[in-house]
Amino acid sequence: MTYHYDYLVIGSGIAGMSFALKVARTGAKVALVCKTTLDEANTALAQGGVASVTNLLVDDFDKHIHDTMVAGDWLSDPKAVELVVRNAPAQIKELISWGVDFDKKEDGTFDLHREGGHSEFRILHHADNTGFEIQQSLNKAVRNCPNIDIYEHHFAIEIITQHHLGKIVNRRTPDITCYGAYVLDLASERVDTFLAKITVMATGGVGAVYQTTTNPLVATGDGIAMVYRAKGTVSDMEFIQFHPTALFHPGDRPSFLITEAMRGYGAVLRNLNGDEFMQKYDHRLSLAPRDIVARAIDSEMKLYGHDHVYLDVTHKDPEETKKHFPNIYAKCLSLGIDITKDYIPVAPAAHYLCGGIRVDLNGESSIKHLYALGECSCTGLHGGNRLASNSLIEAVVYADAASRHAIEEIGGISLRNDVPQWNDEGTTHPEEMVLITQSMREVNQILGYYVGIVRSNLRLDRAWNRLDILYEETERLFKCSKASRELCELRNMINVGYLIMRQAKERRESRGLHYTIDYPPRPTEK
Repeated sequence: MTYHYDYLVIGSGIAGMSFALKVARTGAKVALVCKTTLDEANTALAQGGVASVTNLLVDDFDKHIHDTMVAGDWLSDPKAVELVVRNAPAQIKELISWGVDFDKKEDGTFDLHREGGHSEFRILHHADNTGFEIQQSLNKAVRNCPNIDIYEHHFAIEIITQHHLGKIVNRRTPDITCYGAYVLDLASERVDTFLAKITVMATGGVGAVYQTTTNPLVATGDGIAMVYRAKGTVSDMEFIQFHPTALFHPGDRPSFLITEAMRGYGAVLRNLNGDEFMQKYDHRLSLAPRDIVARAIDSEMKLYGHDHVYLDVTHKDPEETKKHFPNIYAKCLSLGIDITKDYIPVAPAAHYLCGGIRVDLNGESSIKHLYALGECSCTGLHGGNRLASNSLIEAVVYADAASRHAIEEIGGISLRNDVPQWNDEGTTHPEEMVLITQSMREVNQILGYYVGIVRSNLRLDRAWNRLDILYEETERLFKCSKASRELCELRNMINVGYLIMRQAKERRESRGLHYTIDYPPRPTEK
């Protein structure tokens, strides 16, 4: 079956939904595709909040810009940083107009948090489940929009380019163009053709390629892998942010996140001996940027042979703690941990990708008529390391920029009428699904063991060799098998793992989130 739309948006987090809402205002027809439901996205798990300058009595744009550049190890694109920071307040107003309810003080001003790397209190939040509040508000707005058709339980397999029209396409081809995507209807197991004048990739991150992650398990890097296979530009994949404080509870996947706002609130990191340790690693102590805190925790665990450390908030007022962090309090209490009396066991977990599909200031990729937004994109904002709570505001600012640009461009774009249907003639269902699930576990192990917080050339080479075997096996299986979500996710995970390793091997320095023992950082770099 073939569908025709003005816009095809793949992904249902804050980036994809806000873009869809903005372009739908023009009367355009929009398809919103998500492989599970609108509710299951990284956005819904974002606890901390949204960074924006709102208290002009003590804060200003220059401070936010400087904090972002410092956190990114001066690899951030100044133009991207300027764009996001200066346009953030307007997009906060937009979120509020869509029903997002940020916490306020009794005097009506925003109840702002401070997180690691921020020089001021500028984090807007809704208790400790800000992402969930945003997701629910946008879900309601999208479902009430008559110009948006929602396709839940639909999985995009490949974007459509000249390659599918029989033309040779490589990374030197100057005019690769996107015409839509082939999408698997998970209920009927049929691959449909979605043709669109403009396609938007908003598929989220890659956390599920790691065994220990705070991401929902749908975060398998699908959009990045699709664009890479279509010969689009993908950058900065070596910069994987490990959140320092995921709740340590073996067996949980994904790991429950203990927001950075808790350290901003005054929580202190301790090793299993009960000793504070951040003073050994950084003068900012527990409020140092995430890469520094994660490596410090990793060092302490290796030093003592422990598998976690503690986060201590017992010295704070119990009622205030429960008021600020109700969901964390409830989760920990369900495991027998009263955070007002007990230390919280924590360990780092794969959390956020700073790289992805390279885009310009309009959110457009190197492939014509293809935009990328949110965590799957590489705008240049984050550089070598993301400043806490910059991701949600980046998503809405770039969704706004992309929507404005796309609305101007769409009038000159026509739908293709010569795109062939997906060809799965001669393929069969894989006989042993256990082989696919086992290969997924192997990808998780390879990335976790060899491409984690601390890396080396030897570890990267070993990971490369092991992943190469899985790549060959999976490509052979894909060519003779009917498309399935599991097989396509495995294929995407392997592509993403390859990109992380290759770009990690190419960066011959320790910078930002990429730390290698073969190229230790110079003392002046920190």
